[in-house]
This record gives sequence, structure tokens and C-alpha cells, in this order.
Amino acid sequence: MKHGKHLERRTFNQDRFEILIKRQKNGIATFNELTELDEIVNRDPEIREIVLEEMQDADNPKPPDDDQIQIIQKTVRKSFFEKIKAFINRLFINQGPQLNPAVIA
Repeated sequence: MKHGKHLERRTFNQDRFEILIKRQKNGIATFNELTELDEIVNRDPEIREIVLEEMQDADNPKPPDDDQIQIIQKTVRKSFFEKIKAFINRLFINQGPQLNPAVIA
């Protein structure tokens, strides 16, 4: 029986590292677990390389996409007078149909 999955050889340290990282990210890791995680990273050169690569990627973020740039450029702050004008327009537009015609005439 062949399966599509390829077997992956993993060490105890690699499995324990993944478990401890998940607990750390979820915020439920104890001090002893964090100490164990630190020891694993310091002891195992393969895991240390993985951590260093992730830290380097975090230090050099990717530039934003064009969609994100356009969204940022579209949001323009209104000046104080524009805010007052918009408020007055909303005030009269929203209350216009609700006014009693006998009072207006």
C-alpha cells in the first residue's frame, strides 16, 4: 500500500521544539518549558539555523503590495472645516424630510 505522503525523519528535539513553540505562541508555556525551548535552540545547530532564518525574515519585512499602497493613499484626513461642513450637511439632509411642512411655510 503506497501513500502519497513522504516519510520525514525527525528527531525528538525537533518534535519537542514544535510543541514548545506552539505553546509559546498560544501563551500557555510555563517558565520551565521556555527554558527547555532555549536549551533546545542552543544545543541543536539545525534548529538554531531555522530560528536565525526566521528572525532575519522578521527583521526584513516584505514591501507592501500595490493594493495596500492604494488603500493607504486613499485615506486622507479631513480638515476641521470639512468636518463641520459634512456635519451640517448630514444634519440638514437627515432632518429635511422629517420636518413638518406647516412649520416650514
